[in-house]
Amino acid sequence: MELKLNELSDKNNLNSHHGEHIILRLTYVSRYNTENSNIEVARILEQAQRNNERNGITGALVINENYFLQVIEGARPVINNLLKKLIEDKRHFSLQIIECREIEERYWNKWSMKYLTANDQNKEYVMKYSASNEFNPYLMSTSQITMFIDKLSKLQERQEKRESKMKKS
Repeated sequence: MELKLNELSDKNNLNSHHGEHIILRLTYVSRYNTENSNIEVARILEQAQRNNERNGITGALVINENYFLQVIEGARPVINNLLKKLIEDKRHFSLQIIECREIEERYWNKWSMKYLTANDQNKEYVMKYSASNEFNPYLMSTSQITMFIDKLSKLQERQEKRESKMKKS
């Protein structure tokens, strides 16, 4: 009997790693739990960056005072496990999966977690990729979300390059 239990355990371990060579991209939106403090947001970001780097997850996170919008990429079993944790996380609610698909290569491969904000400075892009002038990712299509995150990321990179040049001067 013990041998059969060991075989079953080994079989379960093999199944848990099944698909680890397949990269998934998961995009979701959720509402920010306003009982969180700003310190909690910083802690969420720091924890995500640390855990994601350890688990081979890359992605981008857009936050404002009401919403989380996140794209994460990684091995299928890793993303599935992370999704379970995200669903149970009380720091946000109303989680909706926008897209989950297999991809050939990572788009966000430079960052364990790229942190972006939807704010007044980039309001024109909210208008460009949304039917509203207020950031509400629930009202955006998958392609609008992708273009919006990409645009915010490029804007941030340009800003960081300008700041870096100014420091060197």
